[in-house]
Amino acid sequence: MKDKTVVITGATSGIGEVAADRLAQKGARIVFVARDHARGQETLKHLRAIAGHDSHAVHYADLTRLSEMKRVAKAIADSEPEIDVLINNAGALFNSRQVTEDGLEKTFALNHMSYFVTTNLLLDKLKPGARIVCTASDAHKGAKLNFNDLQAEKGYSGFGVYGRSKLMNILFTRELAKRLVGSGVTANCLHPGFVATRFGDSSGGILSWGVRAAKSFALTPEQGAETIIYLASSPDVESKSGGYYYKSALATPSSEAQNDADARRLWETSAKIAGVGF
Repeated sequence: MKDKTVVITGATSGIGEVAADRLAQKGARIVFVARDHARGQETLKHLRAIAGHDSHAVHYADLTRLSEMKRVAKAIADSEPEIDVLINNAGALFNSRQVTEDGLEKTFALNHMSYFVTTNLLLDKLKPGARIVCTASDAHKGAKLNFNDLQAEKGYSGFGVYGRSKLMNILFTRELAKRLVGSGVTANCLHPGFVATRFGDSSGGILSWGVRAAKSFALTPEQGAETIIYLASSPDVESKSGGYYYKSALATPSSEAQNDADARRLWETSAKIAGVGF
């Protein structure tokens, strides 16, 4: 990973922070997107201390807003001549339904659309041999997409909507891998396991309490980040694409996550919403 450029979202805490740390230790230059300025500066300071140089970079954006997704992706594209690895990792779980300024349900916007928009706008900067890594989850199992209600207007459950967003991550990766055939760029996704991080702490209500209680049985962020690091750096997956991984091994997602028609339809729907998508 020496001198390779890694772009990562969700790198100021949890598994994203660990992944950025470990990849920096391997010699990678980290370019990350943060929402909170204080945490962003703290992460940047830490990464620069690891590397002994100041070439790591941070960009700030609210990845629940389409305009911000597009702005920060353009800023990264304008400042980076080429990208070796793109890690889509930002995500959250919300106890109650919230709507963004774009009229999108917030989980859908952050967990799915930020992956879709950021990836599409950075594709031209991904050189042959580059890798795209998307954090999904086994929470997708049991979930099913309703294309007539992608914004969860007809009934909202925090865990249910989160699970559907993780199903979208796998379907997005599946369709993306197909569209990248012949480009030399690969796309894979992963289940990190249930990890004790800040995730879910601010989701609200009894859901936050339940998530915090369950974390006593969870993996450490270091364990949860292992598969991200593997997919970003291991020669074992150099030319492999379209896979779903758990514990650094190929795994089988649900039958819903293998539905090519849904993957294609989700892509087309997302492209219409965002106004981007090749």
